[in-house]
Amino acid sequence: MNYIKDKKDLNGKIVLLRLDLNVPIKNGKITDETRIDKILPIFKYLIEKNSKIIVISHIGRPKGVRNEKLSLDPVCKCLETKLQKKIELIKDNIYNLNKKNLSKKFVNQIIFLENIRFYKEEEDNNNEFSKQLASLGDLFVNDAFSCSHRTHASVCRITKFLPSYAGLQFETEINALKKVTTEIKKPITCIVGGSKISTKIPVIKNLIPKFDNIIVVGGMANNILKFKGHPIGKSLQEINCEAIISDIFKLAKNHSCSIIFPQDVVVGKTIESNGEIKELNEVNNDDLILDIGPKTIENISKIIEKSKTILWNGPAGYFENFHFAKGSFEIGKKIAEKNKLNKIFSVVGGGDTVALINNIGIFDSFNFVSTAGGAFLEYLEGKKLPGIKALN
Repeated sequence: MNYIKDKKDLNGKIVLLRLDLNVPIKNGKITDETRIDKILPIFKYLIEKNSKIIVISHIGRPKGVRNEKLSLDPVCKCLETKLQKKIELIKDNIYNLNKKNLSKKFVNQIIFLENIRFYKEEEDNNNEFSKQLASLGDLFVNDAFSCSHRTHASVCRITKFLPSYAGLQFETEINALKKVTTEIKKPITCIVGGSKISTKIPVIKNLIPKFDNIIVVGGMANNILKFKGHPIGKSLQEINCEAIISDIFKLAKNHSCSIIFPQDVVVGKTIESNGEIKELNEVNNDDLILDIGPKTIENISKIIEKSKTILWNGPAGYFENFHFAKGSFEIGKKIAEKNKLNKIFSVVGGGDTVALINNIGIFDSFNFVSTAGGAFLEYLEGKKLPGIKALN
């Protein structure tokens, strides 16, 4: 794979820069700027190299139809403030653009094309659309790892028509994920949470042969508790998961990987309730399991203490209610504490987990925080991502 940092002459070159700026917007205002902050380095790098930048990105899923509510205008305004650079958003039809009519727009180095998903050809990975996009620049840079599980024109097919490179953030993401998949420092532990066990099964099965510990928390753990014969009341669960869970335990035994699940829990009658700590055999029929208990927190802390590498994806409980946030907070704080002492390499991913560590102010206390979502999980599953394949 070619990396943009290894490209020597960028002076005056028109760089088509694919970014993931799919940020949450409410009433025209961005409510979380994490994704914008993470791509500032590539802008600063290309500006320093005196490149001309054409940004390709998207917001939401307009399904090939122009929708002003999904315009990139708020992102442009936010970036203008952060970079102290004037940015022009081009709303013209991409098929009507060419290098000549765009050259007049490069007064301040950066222009944006309007939401690329306003064109159905983007998600169709259309050849002619990709060729037209490519004709606007001299080279292509993908700094949107989080979109690289998509077979879309501005991620994949465009690389057929231009010299193509991975961006700074893309390279950082790949290097971090390698450290939890192929370049591992052991003992290595995965903490996996969230609501549905079925969505994480391929990840768990792919990681078991490489990991020493898989800790299952959150709604996913309810299925394991039920499988082990413990009452779970009216807690979130999936039906027909017994065979899957049985396979996981057999696979783990074959590879000497420990599967850890809650020893005690925190329950409520509703998600708005106060929390009550209970032993596993004390859960009533009208209880909702909404967090891990103190014994489980202590056990997980001991495992983190002994680990050299940690992968964390998914909260331990319903952290939106602080009565059920202690498990997630304690896990985050323990990893952050070890990180501060340089005793662990930590990778965190998943929207809820990123929101959680933002909430408790420890975002910068991990070696790498991924906002990649689907691409993050598919990489951990061992899948070949189309965006990586295209750059190779």
